[in-house]
Amino acid sequence: QVQLVESGGGSVQAGGSLRLSCAASGDTHSTYCMGWFRQAPGKEREDVATIGTVGGLPYYAGSVKGRFHISHDSAKNTLYLQMNILKPEDTAMYYCVAGVRYCSGGYTSGADFPYWGQGTQVTVSS
Repeated sequence: QVQLVESGGGSVQAGGSLRLSCAASGDTHSTYCMGWFRQAPGKEREDVATIGTVGGLPYYAGSVKGRFHISHDSAKNTLYLQMNILKPEDTAMYYCVAGVRYCSGGYTSGADFPYWGQGTQVTVSS
């Protein structure tokens, strides 16, 4: 089992920045792909970004490419999401996820990730 705990959400004005963190514990050596999903009220869940824990190019959704940066610190077992130039449409609950297979680009659902954090709210005001 793997436990994921997110932090770093909050409220910010448009154009601002936030950094989300996700601390992983437990059987972390069994996870090869980690990422961030988000879901806003009334909208479908969206794969924001994913990254391999043993290397490989990260994936970004088109809506965040060039503004968000995902990184993974294997020594700390921590995943990060640096979010810059935030927009009101970035408002959502953000979830950290971990999977036991290697990353394979963007995901249309979260079914490939058996481990989820509790979520952290990001609110961007205009």
